[in-house]
Amino acid sequence: MQAVSDMPALLRSTAEGDEVAFKQVYDCYFPKIQSFAFRILHDHEYAQEVAQEVMLEVWQMGDRLKVIRDFDAFFKTLSKRRTIDTWRRLQLKQVVEREIQVDWKGSNEETEQHVLLNEMRQIIEEAIHKLPPQQRTVYRLCQQQGLKYDEAAQRLDITPATVQTHMKLALKFMRAYLRQYADIAVLLIILNLY
Repeated sequence: MQAVSDMPALLRSTAEGDEVAFKQVYDCYFPKIQSFAFRILHDHEYAQEVAQEVMLEVWQMGDRLKVIRDFDAFFKTLSKRRTIDTWRRLQLKQVVEREIQVDWKGSNEETEQHVLLNEMRQIIEEAIHKLPPQQRTVYRLCQQQGLKYDEAAQRLDITPATVQTHMKLALKFMRAYLRQYADIAVLLIILNLY
């Protein structure tokens, strides 16, 4: 077995496909590369992956290993390159994951809010439908279309006082009806939707 200090001979043998020589190179450099990568990445799994990729690249170099003069510098350069590539990949992954979480959370909240809002609208429509015909008409004109009592009175050919009475009765009924669904109303208020 060759001494680890005879790295040029080990790399020449590795270049020729000698697996025993490569194992010695591997045993010498793998822990150093892994340690270096861990200091940058702060993750054992990714540091190990970097070291494995570097050693695989060394094995695949074949005859090109024979022209390397400064083996420590060579391994440092490969290690830095692989570590930086992995670090960039991790940074990109984190950004993408944050964006996905924001999009998912946003779309999930929008869907939830949309469902609540539709449910509340449906309940309001049910309440309006249960109003007597004249109160329903007054409510729709004043509350939903925004007409003033005078304008609604002209349209319906009744007095403004009658419009006001119908509106008071309609609102009283609506409040009583909607009290049954207070939980939805509270959620909508909390979500600033209603």
